[in-house]
Amino acid sequence: MPRTQIKAANILLAAIAFVALSGGLASAHDLPLGDGKVSTSAKQGYVLSCQTRFPANAPGAQASGAWLDDEAGTWDPDLKPVVDGAVNWPSQITLSVENGQRLVRANGLPDHPTGTYPVSRSDDAYQYDRNPNTITAQQVILSLDASPSLANAPTCLPMGMIGFSLTGAAIYNALDAGGDDAPAREIQDSCNGHPEHSGEYHYHNYSSCFEDKQSGPQGHSDLIGYALDGFGMYGTHDVGGDTLHTSDLDTCHGHVGPVEWDGKIVEMYHYHFTEDYPYTLGCFAGTPAR
Repeated sequence: MPRTQIKAANILLAAIAFVALSGGLASAHDLPLGDGKVSTSAKQGYVLSCQTRFPANAPGAQASGAWLDDEAGTWDPDLKPVVDGAVNWPSQITLSVENGQRLVRANGLPDHPTGTYPVSRSDDAYQYDRNPNTITAQQVILSLDASPSLANAPTCLPMGMIGFSLTGAAIYNALDAGGDDAPAREIQDSCNGHPEHSGEYHYHNYSSCFEDKQSGPQGHSDLIGYALDGFGMYGTHDVGGDTLHTSDLDTCHGHVGPVEWDGKIVEMYHYHFTEDYPYTLGCFAGTPAR
């Protein structure tokens, strides 16, 4: 390539880099912000929430930063700070199937390190989210349908536990206490988890601390946990290893396909985590345990 063309190419690359750094070019990892995507009926890309009114002064993050662009309606998880720390916990979880029910007994503590809570003043996360809660053991006893079936109509998601992960910790819906996009607004630790006011450690979206070796059918994600209606919650990959997005799934954030279920490959309904909102479930497709 002639020297003049090389120089022109370098100038073009420098200009693109400048625009990107100055905020004129969207990040390749920008995700759509889920604020306001709460519905009273099952709708793809929304949360069918049992709670439809949220307080304006709800506890949560105090400020936002460069990772969140309210004007564009996007956020970048790569730019978001995390709560510091690597605290280990005595996680306990047992699962068994008895009389057609899947029994989960656990203390609610994860089998991976967490950030240090309450968030320390010396933590850079403190300027955004001063989570004052302490992680504490819970008494988790769940009786889930071991052979779940689809209900006649979807069911709304509560605030609080909507599922339980194999790490030993709870899974919540995508909403924070104010009804906004929790993964985008709140600051979590490096495993995308944090405690709420009763000390229950939980996730609002997929965690890098989940174990997913994609050992299912043709590279399908592994089982991550169980929703309260008994259906399995799997990682972000479909058969063939393709990464799934919300647009690939139904209104409750699931679909029918081959998965490994209790040691066998079966064709059944199941949920998937996705990187985009609503991240976990949009509603219950089956009948949730009380």
